[in-house]
Amino acid sequence: MRKGFSLLTALVFLVLIATISALSISLSTQSVKQTTDIFLKNQAELLLRSGTEFAMLAMSGHEYNATINPTCLNTLNMTYNGTHDINVTISYIGSGLPAGCITLDNNISTRESNRTVIIDTWVRTKDDILTEPIVMHRRSIQKP
Repeated sequence: MRKGFSLLTALVFLVLIATISALSISLSTQSVKQTTDIFLKNQAELLLRSGTEFAMLAMSGHEYNATINPTCLNTLNMTYNGTHDINVTISYIGSGLPAGCITLDNNISTRESNRTVIIDTWVRTKDDILTEPIVMHRRSIQKP
């Protein structure tokens, strides 16, 4: 009777240790996934801001008021480090804008509001990076 009871106690102890081990492995893999998700989310937030600022810089290289061949910057598509796609769409508000611009309103009467832009910035993680992709959007009104 004692040997049977010892064998039963040993089996219960082994099952208990196996359950605790499986739980600790599960929790450790979840914390690694959470750390990766938090890092990529913070990186996407920084890329939103950087994408908007880069669009402002890129717009300064286009001549809107040129008499010969005026140009507008409408979209920017970038990839960061193979992990994030950054897509920027620029819409213009003003008067006398060139025909090639994405124009929301071309009849603004105030001089101060002329050539105001609305910048939509989208940041997405690549599909093969995470099982649940991170998608972030930022819309800002800028005056270049």
